[in-house]
Amino acid sequence: MTGTVAKPTIGIIGTGAIGGFYGLMLARAGFDVHFLLRSEFCAVAEHGLRLDSAVHGKLTLNPVQAYSCAEDMPPCDWLLIGAKTTSNAELVPAILQAAAPDAKVLLLQNGLDVEDGLRELLPDSLHVLGGLCYICVHRDGPGAITHQALGMVHVGYHSGPAADEQAGTAIAEEGARLFQAAGIDSHSMPNLHQARWQKLVWNIPYNGLSVLLGASTTPLMADADSRELIKAVMAEVVQGAIACGHEVAPGYAEHLFAMTEKMPDYWPSMYHDFLHKRPLELAAIYARPLAAAKAAGCEMPRIEALYRSLSFIDRRNA
Repeated sequence: MTGTVAKPTIGIIGTGAIGGFYGLMLARAGFDVHFLLRSEFCAVAEHGLRLDSAVHGKLTLNPVQAYSCAEDMPPCDWLLIGAKTTSNAELVPAILQAAAPDAKVLLLQNGLDVEDGLRELLPDSLHVLGGLCYICVHRDGPGAITHQALGMVHVGYHSGPAADEQAGTAIAEEGARLFQAAGIDSHSMPNLHQARWQKLVWNIPYNGLSVLLGASTTPLMADADSRELIKAVMAEVVQGAIACGHEVAPGYAEHLFAMTEKMPDYWPSMYHDFLHKRPLELAAIYARPLAAAKAAGCEMPRIEALYRSLSFIDRRNA
């Protein structure tokens, strides 16, 4: 008689829209999931997490294994980071308190090289991975999440004690299987850096223009001028990626453009940050790609103008 393999203990650091959605789905699939919360701790501890999903229906997780302090959490084999990149350095104490030995720290975040800064602050014994979430999801209130479309997660190994590339890939595949067990389409990525550039093809135009123009995806896609601007910005991202040595399949930007036309109307995450007067993720989504492309001899003038405009807005909004 063969014994069953124990399921890993999973910790969610940053229980917003992303952390709340994936954490709830993993918990409902039978995983031992522990949620770290700050301002919403009391509401979630009392009423649970509620998900209104166009894909999965109305779901509730109650009770929730909720914590206001990371040192109260059990040692977690996997830590899913759903917080914004702007707070990564502040998360280090919580990660260290909640991580089991040899834990896998998976950053479910947008932007370029977001793993690098956190890697420098964590011990070599912890694995760092990147996760790209292709999902339309937002927070509606304390413990309340609305999921409009998509949900796929791509997982890639960044760094840590994995002996070689093959061992790192095996850990990324293990991460993808967690999501697959929760009914979420998930795959491992052979090249995390390239995949992050590819996701920027969507993130750079739509996140920034939603703030700059005060428009969600449907009106942006309905106007001839904003459509042309989106295409031009997408083309610059592709040029930057190629200059940095990354392959982007022909027609990839056009595919993302066509996909957005079919999506339900969506306010990107940067607009929600702007609306709630939170810092915008400008370093990860704009400054780092601009610097990387410039170092490779590629200027991206439209993206530079977008970045400078958003920086002004971000400072005024603070």
